[in-house]
Amino acid sequence: MSFNYAKEISNDIFCIDVKSFYASVECVERGLHPLKALLVVMSNADKPGGIVLAASPMAKKVLGIRNVTRKWEIPYHPDLVIVPPRMSYYIEKNTEINDIFRKYVSDEDLHIYSIDESFISVRASLKLFKRKNAYELARMIQYHIFKKTGLYVTIGIGDNMLMAKLALDNGAKYNDDFIAEWRYKDIPNTVWKLEKLTDMWGIGSRTARRLNSLGIKTVYDLAHANFYQLRDSMGLIGEQLYANAWGIDRSDIRDSYRPLEKSYGNSQILKKDYYKKHEIKIVIREMAEQVATRIRKHHCQTGCVSLSVSYSKYEEQVGFSRQLKIPSTSNTKKLVDSCFEIFNKYYKDDKAVRRIGITYSKLSYTSDIQLDLFEDPTEQITNEKLDLLVDKIREKYGFQSLVHASSLMDGATAIDRSSLVGGHAGGMEGIK
Repeated sequence: MSFNYAKEISNDIFCIDVKSFYASVECVERGLHPLKALLVVMSNADKPGGIVLAASPMAKKVLGIRNVTRKWEIPYHPDLVIVPPRMSYYIEKNTEINDIFRKYVSDEDLHIYSIDESFISVRASLKLFKRKNAYELARMIQYHIFKKTGLYVTIGIGDNMLMAKLALDNGAKYNDDFIAEWRYKDIPNTVWKLEKLTDMWGIGSRTARRLNSLGIKTVYDLAHANFYQLRDSMGLIGEQLYANAWGIDRSDIRDSYRPLEKSYGNSQILKKDYYKKHEIKIVIREMAEQVATRIRKHHCQTGCVSLSVSYSKYEEQVGFSRQLKIPSTSNTKKLVDSCFEIFNKYYKDDKAVRRIGITYSKLSYTSDIQLDLFEDPTEQITNEKLDLLVDKIREKYGFQSLVHASSLMDGATAIDRSSLVGGHAGGMEGIK
């Protein structure tokens, strides 16, 4: 089975990525060259377990530093600059860059993919900016961003979002001008030359192993596999992967993405291994409470609580991830108790814990209280009002204005994390 490209969507799509975004922002702020300076952004740099969130290109090249490298793994270098993260500032810079994109395209033609990566559709803009082709406009946008922010961006150009992303990840980042253009006609010499399946957008290590078991080792193999056997083995995912290997992506940048099912959650890697059961439960309580605040903020209740606990790398077992279906609720006490129920059932005593994650799913949206027929209705209404009052006080005066006594004990993390954004320095949704 093959595809007729003449019948497929053909546009001028840019996938634009800010090169080593966090590290580059910090370099510019310090008057350093983003591509030449040795700099890393590190969380908890004052502790041996500090972790690298971003490294400048030169730090990666010279010192071999990668994201999630630990502080003790970094070789000494007299010129290496280590700075703490400033998530709120990075968000400001991201907004500034996306505002530059809006000078070239409408909001409908801009899709913000992540804090450092966006897609834009530019064909309608070529004539407006008097550019002969997409490459010329890409250079124009590169220069505009550099002139305004001092940051370097890489740009993948393609007929669709998939091709633009593949061009970015596998071409632009390695070219002198930081631009790569991959079109349908180039697929045999671009997409099919990707030897590692994980170089394809959307293929992770697990999916790659599944494909390997079917005798598919490269992207070329995937494109020339038996379509019907692939579909029989992997269903709709198999169909999509086959089409992607031919560069086919029929998504429209103007279509707003709506997830089939939304969930709210939070996870954190602890600063040290937790051995004491009561300290682990303190963190679980704090996190369950924080996510409960988030779902109430969005006027919803959860019917499914998930708890994942990862043990220390020094333990033989990896941990567990379990979920519990419950009557729909947004009550903090009930959600904390549900998390404790999972923890008490599956946690192996004396195991050191390093990561905890909590997710609430099976959401229902309502402004009404979901009463439990087996509990006193007056008590339920009182608890609901108490939760909302606590939310209101914290929203106005900050999380630290009202905390459980347990949050002042050893092992607690909520107060320290109350000023974070995305788990790093800058703020925290639902707690701040």
